[in-house]
Amino acid sequence: MTYGMDLLSNINKYIDHSVLKPFVTYKEIEKHCLFALEYKFASVCVNPFHTKQCYEILKNSEVKVCTVVGFPLGLTTKNIKIKEAVESVENGATELDIVWNISAFKSKDYTYVENELKEIIKHTPNVVHKIIVETAYLTQEEKIDALDIVIQSGAHYIKTSTGFAEKGADIEDVKLWKSLSKDRIKIKASGGIKDLNTMLAFINAGADRIGTSSTEKIMKEVDGNVL
Repeated sequence: MTYGMDLLSNINKYIDHSVLKPFVTYKEIEKHCLFALEYKFASVCVNPFHTKQCYEILKNSEVKVCTVVGFPLGLTTKNIKIKEAVESVENGATELDIVWNISAFKSKDYTYVENELKEIIKHTPNVVHKIIVETAYLTQEEKIDALDIVIQSGAHYIKTSTGFAEKGADIEDVKLWKSLSKDRIKIKASGGIKDLNTMLAFINAGADRIGTSSTEKIMKEVDGNVL
C-alpha cells in the first residue's frame, strides 16, 4: 500500500506515545518524554502517578501530557474517577483517556455509563476527553451503542482499547465508527499497533489518533522511509 509523503511527514501528530507499563522507572519516563520532544508527538500517555513529572519536562512544548483515568478496568466508582481526573489535570494533564464502566454497559445500565462520563467531563473542562470502550469485549451491536453513548457524553474521542485485553484495535471497528459518526467525534485506535504499515492503515480507515508503545520502531521506519 502506498501513502503520500505529506502523511508520512506529519505522522508524529497522530501519535500518543504510550508509557503505561507498571514497572517503568522515573528515568525511563524522562527518556520517553525527551523522545517525544524530539519527534513532537501529539502526546505522551502515562499513568496518573507520572503526570507531574511529564508535565515538568513537556510544559514548554507542543507535546501534551495525556493521563489515563480508571485504567485499565474502568471499575472504580464514579467519585474516584472524578477525583483521579481532576487531580491529573491539576498535575498538568491536558488530555484524559478515560476507561468507561464496561460492567455497567454490559448490564445495559446505559444511563449510569453516560452520566458517569458526563460528570467526569463536567469536572475537567478545557481538556481533551477520550473514552476507552474496550472493543475486545463488545459485540457488533454493542460497538454501535457504545459510539452513540460516547457521542452523547460530549467526549472528543472514542478509543478502541486499553491494550490490556486479549485483543487490541480492529480496523473494521474504526471503519464502522467513522461511517456512523458522521464526524461528530474523533477516533483513537490503540492496542497492537506495532509497525508503520499497520498505523497507516488505521489512519486510512479513519483514526485521528494512534496510541502505541512501539513508537521508536515506527519512527525508525518513517525515518528510513520503509513502507
